[in-house]
Amino acid sequence: MARTKMNLSGEIRISDYLSLGMLANIIPLDVVKSTLDECGKQTIRQRKLPREFVMYFVVCMPLYSKVAIREILRCMLEGMNWLNFSLFKTIVAGKSAISQARKRLGEEPLKILFDKVCKPIANKTTKGAWYKSWRLVAIDGSTLDLPDEKDNELEFGRPGSSRGKSAFPKLRFVALMEIGTRIIFSAARGKYRDHELTLAKQVLNGLSEGMLCMADRGFLSFDFYSLALSTGADLLFRAKANQVFECEKRLKDGSFLSKIYPSQYDRHKDRNGIRIRVIEYTIKGVVGAEAKYILVTSILDPKIAPAKELAALYHERWEIEIAYDEVKTHLKEPGECLRSKKPELVKQEFWGYLLAHYVIRSVMFQAAQKINKDADELSFVHAVRVIRRKIISQRIFSLRT
Repeated sequence: MARTKMNLSGEIRISDYLSLGMLANIIPLDVVKSTLDECGKQTIRQRKLPREFVMYFVVCMPLYSKVAIREILRCMLEGMNWLNFSLFKTIVAGKSAISQARKRLGEEPLKILFDKVCKPIANKTTKGAWYKSWRLVAIDGSTLDLPDEKDNELEFGRPGSSRGKSAFPKLRFVALMEIGTRIIFSAARGKYRDHELTLAKQVLNGLSEGMLCMADRGFLSFDFYSLALSTGADLLFRAKANQVFECEKRLKDGSFLSKIYPSQYDRHKDRNGIRIRVIEYTIKGVVGAEAKYILVTSILDPKIAPAKELAALYHERWEIEIAYDEVKTHLKEPGECLRSKKPELVKQEFWGYLLAHYVIRSVMFQAAQKINKDADELSFVHAVRVIRRKIISQRIFSLRT
């Protein structure tokens, strides 16, 4: 995808706006403190590394994925050396002390912080974030490579290989993303062998009425579809090409009404079914297009959402693949794995990556709003580079206590 240049309309640079959205503006210190209190992890006695600081440190780690741990600490300290604030007054620590501080903190505060902070942010004027009155979201899964350590392999597992074993253990995760802003706002992580549908059920609390959730063919099962529908959201799922749906009523736009059932026996008895609308279509003149695409939706009225519009809309689901690429290729360097060598720190680092991605995407959204641009037109890579510089040079922590 083509990216806009650094100099935008009126010779305004995106970096002029990025400094307005630094870390503590997106993740306020008072929210960090309340999260630690909620988890019983608050800083009770003065430490070289207060837990509030460690929370921000874990979020900063992905921004400096190829930088040594102590160098990240130095960068953060340079960014707030102006601050005469007792909480961050005596931070001096070696690599071992940083690791111990992270262990004491654990995973839970980062997970809860993610749940508190990471929310959909599109407003009614955000391009690409809406279809009529529906907020567009997508769900999908992916994996992250972990350091090749025995503990990581035992905890998370690794893929099989025709020649022995694969290079790295892997963590599997599933997330919900807001289309248009590429904000990841609900996520669940697990072992490599965990099924995506199992993890996907854990993120459904992120769905709500007024959303239209899109998912690829691997997510269409009766159990998951019914659970997702119970959230009040509408659904647009792709079905496998070999799935057969009985046409109960053909509609004017070419789609038809049908049902999905929990079992073949229920299908035979026509009981416990869920009414769906099926859209079948082909894409002509596109290299690599499949012979037929099948979509299943909970929007039953073709007047509200015509089949052609939903077919075109579904392909916006690919934005979640771009968001995952941003996490796996532009935050985490290509071919590199996470840095944590112990499972408890891997879990913590995972939430740090999602929080760092949220910060960057939020800053890009704010910049796009200021200059009346689509956030998709701005360069994620450039935003990461500017934020890295700004963390060192700007006041990233607020004075709120």
